[in-house]
Amino acid sequence: MAGPDETSSRRTRAPGERSRARILEQSAQLATVEGLEGLSIGRLAEATGMPKSSVYVLFGSKEELQLATVDAARTSFVAEVVAPALSGGDPGLGRLRALCEGYLSYVERRVFPGGCFFVAAAAEVGARPGRVHDRVAGYQQEWRALLRAEAEAAREAGELQAGADPAQVAFELGAILAGTNIVSVLHDDADAVRRARVAVDERLAR
Repeated sequence: MAGPDETSSRRTRAPGERSRARILEQSAQLATVEGLEGLSIGRLAEATGMPKSSVYVLFGSKEELQLATVDAARTSFVAEVVAPALSGGDPGLGRLRALCEGYLSYVERRVFPGGCFFVAAAAEVGARPGRVHDRVAGYQQEWRALLRAEAEAAREAGELQAGADPAQVAFELGAILAGTNIVSVLHDDADAVRRARVAVDERLAR
């Protein structure tokens, strides 16, 4: 059983954790429209209606805010795209299709107003070395590796075309998905996701 000091500490932390979560939800939304560089302690204080000093206490610097925002966006992506796809069935073609469909639904539903957080962030920080670049690149690599692992499982199960290279299949699917996000957002093209579904089906047809 928790003692008085521990109980008090938990009560103190809870509001701070809720405030942090609320700020990060808002910052990830803003970052897809205004960019990670557009985030600042002041901008988030304005967007959330919280005192600037309170936001500063939670993050301390703009870079720490950016890194926490990237982490929050990954958590959202896993919940929206990855976890549902991996929750059913064995590794292989079924999961690969589910990952692609989950991503396209994520874009179609505009989970973030600027589309896929990581496509937007990659375009912004791709040529800028530093901790934020490395964090974004690391999470992007996780996604690429997941697509490749499921493609390799599909090959092992005989679910891909004879002679198909899983690395190439994963690369092409990743390019289709990211490209669809760009077209959908930039041109407000409602048909882009439908065409992407056709492209995925054709690429994975045996």
